[in-house]
Amino acid sequence: MKIETIETPRLCLRGFMPEDAPFAISLWNDAVTGRWLSDPRIEDIPDKDAYLKTIETLGDTMDCCYLVAVDRESGERIGTCSFKPENNGRSYDLAYAVDPVRQRNGYGTEMVQALIDYARARRAGAVTVCIARENEASNALARKVGAQIIATGSFTKEGTGEVIPNYLYEVKL
Repeated sequence: MKIETIETPRLCLRGFMPEDAPFAISLWNDAVTGRWLSDPRIEDIPDKDAYLKTIETLGDTMDCCYLVAVDRESGERIGTCSFKPENNGRSYDLAYAVDPVRQRNGYGTEMVQALIDYARARRAGAVTVCIARENEASNALARKVGAQIIATGSFTKEGTGEVIPNYLYEVKL
C-alpha cells in the first residue's frame, strides 16, 4: 500500500523501498528493539535469502502501509512504522520501531502522532497499537499520545515460541 510522504517537524515518513530492507532487518533483529516484536530473530530464520527478499517487497504490500522514518536534515534512517486500515478504514492498527541509537529523543512519539493525524484526516474513528507489557518506553509513548488500554493478550515470537504478554491500546479519533 503506497501513500504520499508524511512530513513532521524532524522526519519524513516515506514509502518502504527494497534498499531499506537491510536497515529494517537490523532494527527488527536488534537485541533491544527486536525483543518486543513478533518478528523472528535473525538466527532463527532458516532461509535468510528468502527472508531478505520478502522484506525487500514490503513497499508493494497491498493491505498494509510500510514506511521508513528519515531525518529531514541528514537523510539518515531513524526507524520504521506501518499502519493497516481495518474495518473498511474505520480504524488503523499501527506499529513502529526506532533505531536504538536514536531512542529517547521523541522520534517514536513524532512517528506515532503523524500516523494518528493521518488516520484522523481520513476520518478513521480509532487507532490501535499492540505493545508488549514489559516494554516500558512504548507503553509510556502510548499514554503520551492519549491511548487507553482496551484489551490484554499475548503474541508468540516467530521462531522461538516465546509468548509475550501485551496490551492493546486505542486512541479514539
